[in-house]
Amino acid sequence: MDMLKVDGLTKVYNGKVTYEALSNINLTVEKGEFVGVMGPSGSGKTTLLNMVSTIDAPTSGEVYINGKQPFRLNKNDLAVFRRRELGFVFQDFNLLDTLTIGENIVLPLTLDTRGMREMKRKLEVVAEKLGITDILQKRTYEISGGQRQRAAIARAIIHSPSLLLADEPTGNLDSKSARAVMEMMAEINQTDQTTTMLVTHDALAASYCHRVVFIKDGELVNQIVRGKNRQAFFQEIIDMLSSLGGIAHELSSVRVS
Repeated sequence: MDMLKVDGLTKVYNGKVTYEALSNINLTVEKGEFVGVMGPSGSGKTTLLNMVSTIDAPTSGEVYINGKQPFRLNKNDLAVFRRRELGFVFQDFNLLDTLTIGENIVLPLTLDTRGMREMKRKLEVVAEKLGITDILQKRTYEISGGQRQRAAIARAIIHSPSLLLADEPTGNLDSKSARAVMEMMAEINQTDQTTTMLVTHDALAASYCHRVVFIKDGELVNQIVRGKNRQAFFQEIIDMLSSLGGIAHELSSVRVS
């Protein structure tokens, strides 16, 4: 079953100069799939994510998530849809310093006024899964970047979203933490069948996906599907980025093991 379907998506920004950020994008993501979106800076990958996440509306075309068309909903229903169906992980964690890590994680549940007992139970389960049970009482400034991103992932999945959307989730992490976070996301995708869409410029992060689609100048230009060997997939991603004139710089000799 398709969890996400993007049909003829076009986004035009009208300013002094009219700029077409996305041009007739068609993309289908099946339930349980882990898809990466890559491309040079300014290619349109973040614009695509903003449409899928319902933050920005397309100029034309349709987005279907779990069989629903979010842009056909009124403002209130769209807010509820976003809160219940979608999970978000960002580069800069977006955690609130005034709350403990545990309070940050249960935030999506408090907005839906779930009972305290249910929230506590879900928090215990997700914290255990992400290995952060011992930091739930701490504040954001008392923990590492890798731990913060784990907490952000926990917050993104605590309400069991239909679709998890990640925007450069390893962008602010060192390579060891980045690897740990990607392994975590791959595991969540595998064990919970959480459909995941990852926008990244990092070939190592992308190598954890099942499939990577490439955008250039607002158009989908190619895709590669991972086989059994992640090292080979990583190398294919590097080669593709090089051919797009993108961002493959010194990565080609890196081992992904």
